[in-house]
Amino acid sequence: MQCALVLETGKVFIGESFGAQVEARGEVVFNTGMTGYQEVLTDPSYADQIVCMTYPLVGNYGINSNDEQSERIQVRGFIVKEAAVDPNHWQSENTLADKLTRANIAGIKGIDTRALTRHIREYGVLKGIITCDLDNIDVLKEEIINWQGEENIVFAVSTPETYSLPALLSNNGLRKEYHVVAIDFGIKKNILHAMQKKGFRITVVPYRTSAQEILALNPDGIFLSNGPGDPKVVREGITTIGELAGKRPIFGICLGHQLLTLALGGDTYKLKFGHRGGNQPVQDIKTQKVNITSQNHGYAVEQKSLEGLPLEVTHINLNDKTVEGLAHTKLPIFSVQYHPEAGPGPNDSLYLFDQFATLMEEFC
Repeated sequence: MQCALVLETGKVFIGESFGAQVEARGEVVFNTGMTGYQEVLTDPSYADQIVCMTYPLVGNYGINSNDEQSERIQVRGFIVKEAAVDPNHWQSENTLADKLTRANIAGIKGIDTRALTRHIREYGVLKGIITCDLDNIDVLKEEIINWQGEENIVFAVSTPETYSLPALLSNNGLRKEYHVVAIDFGIKKNILHAMQKKGFRITVVPYRTSAQEILALNPDGIFLSNGPGDPKVVREGITTIGELAGKRPIFGICLGHQLLTLALGGDTYKLKFGHRGGNQPVQDIKTQKVNITSQNHGYAVEQKSLEGLPLEVTHINLNDKTVEGLAHTKLPIFSVQYHPEAGPGPNDSLYLFDQFATLMEEFC
């Protein structure tokens, strides 16, 4: 069946439905990854977004249960140039189209994804609708201009209750098995798995958990996870992080990096079209070493807002010079804007978990 992507600029892309034939509204963004479409679909950081994959063929290795990053598909809609009909991989259990259909998620294929990506790069991230109602496109053009999504998306993706995960390696060369409390703003399973493999015992708590409740769990360190949306609306998280600063070592990534900045007096802003993909070059300012990183975010730390604060920039993005890492000058606190767990993507940045372990060891 024919369907359309209608953007707030008035631009319309006609394609073919390959998921559920339902209407989907959301923020239209693009991801430059060549693989990892299943991780993208199930990553809570993409909640309420319509994602366009720039790589032309998507779905060629199918869908499997091992690559799920959460319990459900998080995107509102999915856009591809070509959707593979007959995937070929020894782990494949399903097709991409069937995965979307069963989850009642709209998919559109056959459009010029390169033209769409260039349109987003020109105008910035845009609101859009995927629809099979081609007779009502003019009406939908007006509706999407006035459409507003949820302000705080974190509440829908954070765990509703506390749960624990064991360390998968005993100590891993560390002096003890460290207990880490992970505040869940929309955490990926691969992040938890990477920390377990490092030898961390993890307690995952809802994002609204207070500082007092977290400290009562007697953690060795506190991890601030990734997540979706504007960090400034996650007010409970900002307050909690501010109260925890200095009480335990803290490591934040992605949304956690932005929330940490806000909690310590800095500011954030929305990027024109964000960083989404597994090929972002990030330089460590101290060592001058460059890592290729996996990223997914639409907001960034405002570097000028850090002036006069006890925060130093440790990493920068070589594409646009945005802040990619921070460290507190006096307290055992640091953060990065990218995904150290590399799922999907390169594993250059796994050393950051060692850095976190060192902080916990020194704090103890």
